[in-house]
Amino acid sequence: MTANSNTTPLRVAIVIGSTRDGRLAPTVGAWFTGHARTHAPDTHFDVIDLTDLDLPDTHPDWGHTHTPEQAALAARVDAADAYVIVTPEYNHSFPAHLKHFIDLHHKEWQAKPVGFVSYGGVGGGLRAVEQLRLVFAELHAVTVRDGVSFHRATPDHFAENGAAHAPEGAGTAAKILLDQLDWWAHALRTARAERPYN
Repeated sequence: MTANSNTTPLRVAIVIGSTRDGRLAPTVGAWFTGHARTHAPDTHFDVIDLTDLDLPDTHPDWGHTHTPEQAALAARVDAADAYVIVTPEYNHSFPAHLKHFIDLHHKEWQAKPVGFVSYGGVGGGLRAVEQLRLVFAELHAVTVRDGVSFHRATPDHFAENGAAHAPEGAGTAAKILLDQLDWWAHALRTARAERPYN
């Protein structure tokens, strides 16, 4: 292991993946981010909310020149050692804006771990997560097994301070996710430093 991979704090990007009116994603994201900062105080968390981004309407062609805004966003994605995607489930899948955001980047995702926090109806967003696993596999990312899901999620499940009322065990699930993400992030960062991924 290199000294840098041992001593540099991890950087984790938390992507708020919904742009829908009345969305619950910021509440779920704030809940998870609070848990994450308590559990891993030495980790730098960068919250990327898709509603804050001015993404291009169409997917640029290969080899295109980034606008300054696109270049800055790509740098944020690339700087992360790991990612947590906060996603709802719409019609058994994940939001189109989230897919567009993911597709705008490629090498930035490679050989890095991705975790999921999902919410929805009876399925808790798990069908969206399973489809996202296929997308990230194509991008050469590693998805961690355990995640956090909120079934039949409503604003009433969260207190004003971000504490979840339901389901029971959500905090434990978040800890397991963060522990797995931490292991994979350190292992893959060391591997990339010793042998760049192609």
